[in-house]
Amino acid sequence: MPYALFCQDAKISKAYKTEAEVWKKAAENGLVVDVSSDEEKQTPRRMLDNDYEIRPCAEDPPEKSDPKATDIVLPKSAVS
Repeated sequence: MPYALFCQDAKISKAYKTEAEVWKKAAENGLVVDVSSDEEKQTPRRMLDNDYEIRPCAEDPPEKSDPKATDIVLPKSAVS
């Protein structure tokens, strides 16, 4: 089942074969933060920043343009 990155119900990345691939792309784009609580002193837990989430999605149609074109497109409200 493919997965993609979403922001407020809008799909903002292409579909990837695994959830791990989406985490990797989100981290590369600075959308992953490490958080910890007093109870979790051992290892911080990684989370997606703001309203981002990874969800299952439908497969993307075959690419008709440059396969390196784009990955994650941030909504204009997220870019400051």
